[in-house]
Amino acid sequence: MPDSQERCRLILLVQSGADACEQLAAALEATDIATVIITAADAETAKPLIAIAQKAGAAALLAGDPQLARTLKADGVHLPVGSTDADYADARGILGQRFIIGADAGRSRDAAMHLGEAGAEYIGFGIPEFVGDMETARARQLDLIAWWAEIFEVPCVAFDVETASDAEALARAGADFIAVRLASQMTPDDVRAAMRDYAAALDVSAA
Repeated sequence: MPDSQERCRLILLVQSGADACEQLAAALEATDIATVIITAADAETAKPLIAIAQKAGAAALLAGDPQLARTLKADGVHLPVGSTDADYADARGILGQRFIIGADAGRSRDAAMHLGEAGAEYIGFGIPEFVGDMETARARQLDLIAWWAEIFEVPCVAFDVETASDAEALARAGADFIAVRLASQMTPDDVRAAMRDYAAALDVSAA
């Protein structure tokens, strides 16, 4: 489990859309968010989300687009499942050393080790959308998080976390960050309530 002085923190995944800015602002008001990972169609939809995150003191990463991240002065890029150490090298070549580059290794120990050795600032483990047996998938994710936390110093992120109780279990297994996705239909009040539930589960200081 992460040291009590380096407790598990929240990462927010945001999809650009009509209500995304309002949702993001609500989440950042509700509790401490370390990083916001933004999936956006273009610069126009990404720019306001980056500004909101950075104004609140959270790192703003763009999903899968290092060139756009550099152009919009985001804090870095998030590499999706299936990315390789070559993809990391390409992103680093575009962004330089000042930017954050993290990666989701999915369920692959091999990919996680290659990306970690390449220099990724964090390694994520998630659950693919096609998985049918969620109980087994959750158990496997816990095992991967515990394995990584015990052996490697690079921070690990648990992706595809759906409940506060899952978040607590993953934090206890050794996750440094819990990544929570905002659903498009959530109202600002829904977002605030959800963030406070996750914060309480992780013992994060809520606003």
